[in-house]
Amino acid sequence: MKIYIAGHRGMVGGAILRRLEARKAAGEAITMITRTSSELDLTNQVAVADFMQAEKPDQVILAAAKVGGIMANNTYPAQFIYENLMIECNVIHQAYAADVQRLLQLGSSCIYPKAVPQPMREDALLTGTLEATNEPYAVAKIAGIKLCESYNRQYGVDYRSVMPTNLYGPGDNFHPENSHVLPALIRRFHEAARDGLEDVMIWGSGNPRREFLHVDDMAEASLFVADLPKDIYAANTQEMLSHINVGSGTDISILELAQLVAQVTGFKGTISTDPSKPDGTMKKLMDVGRLADMGWRASIGLETGVEETYQWFLKQDSSDLRSA
Repeated sequence: MKIYIAGHRGMVGGAILRRLEARKAAGEAITMITRTSSELDLTNQVAVADFMQAEKPDQVILAAAKVGGIMANNTYPAQFIYENLMIECNVIHQAYAADVQRLLQLGSSCIYPKAVPQPMREDALLTGTLEATNEPYAVAKIAGIKLCESYNRQYGVDYRSVMPTNLYGPGDNFHPENSHVLPALIRRFHEAARDGLEDVMIWGSGNPRREFLHVDDMAEASLFVADLPKDIYAANTQEMLSHINVGSGTDISILELAQLVAQVTGFKGTISTDPSKPDGTMKKLMDVGRLADMGWRASIGLETGVEETYQWFLKQDSSDLRSA
């Protein structure tokens, strides 16, 4: 089987690639196809069409996306909606045009309305107003789900979508401005401990609660869903409500998360909050019952995962850490 992994250098795509490489080493007949963004611009329709026609993969895993935290989404809304829409439209349509029958698209929990019963069920999609800070990105990811469902409905292909909660782990983005909350906290508390600071201030009130899933768990869940027999997938979903939540099923407040990160990084000072900064949605917990009913649950605990991620962070680029 030839599997094209779009976004193999990203955190999730890289984790999926590692899993597939392990399967190949164990004897499975798998060929992985990858391209860097410099080799293939997924926002370029002609380039994607030529690539799909030349490679003719049997399966596509669409893990490529433009992603970022609250600050990045607020600063670059046009880029977030444009680039993600273009990537999804080009990859999904050109996969169909190249007769690819199987595709897995990775989305985001931000597809759900801001005010929605918790934990968030799949059928909460399109039932209310989105969170303003990441609405452009969310609209693009919703469009990706509906593209897959529409191509299934009209053309009889098997295109599936999984919606992960907040992900973290090896390969994460630790940029001080454009990263998500957990890697941002890891970097901030690491630097505070390194520099002997007495206080670290976190954005917002610290009260919002978030769910986190280790990227290795997400990779396993993605391949689990991709490998499900078509009849089992269909029996647990609906034609135009076919996406599947992927999460740990538990959440933690941002302040509690900051305290955990402080412990892991060795920061001994105080933690203060800045209520003038946006909190975003106050609670985001995924209902993972649909996936659990099909036989998959997360296995990596948050404390273990954060410790592992911090160790990975320390091993990356010591010169960058010294100059940060």
